[in-house]
Amino acid sequence: MSSVPFHYVDLRTFCYATEDEKRVEAALRTFLPEDTEIEREVTEGHHGDRILVLSVRLERADEVRYVLSTLAGLENFAGLMDELEDRIDENCAFYIQLDKQAAFHGDVELGSGLMLRGKVEAYPAKKERALETAEEALAGLADETPGADRDADA
Repeated sequence: MSSVPFHYVDLRTFCYATEDEKRVEAALRTFLPEDTEIEREVTEGHHGDRILVLSVRLERADEVRYVLSTLAGLENFAGLMDELEDRIDENCAFYIQLDKQAAFHGDVELGSGLMLRGKVEAYPAKKERALETAEEALAGLADETPGADRDADA
């Protein structure tokens, strides 16, 4: 697959005062190509606690392909494919939450802590077309990923 039909992919996570910044960054890097620059923004929680927001936007096709191909590592990739309609909104954005703790250990699991948002290329820009495009792209990337488990019953 020479190109990936996504305009961009955003990844974001929070590092709370009780968490180790290097571990949270390592979790985020599970989904990123090597040497990707991560943006850092310090903000404040409701009770005045420090929250570090780690985020990255990837727009180059190779980078987007890398991030999306990591999703093929999901234990229940078929389940993700079944949920695509619920994961793409009317603005052609694809959303998925990933488990931050699992990512720290190098595993790809649905959960909470890491947010992935991708803008699907769809012409015309309609949810139905975005759904078709994302399904084809993710299935194609999964087929290209060695060792990817795409069967929910495997």
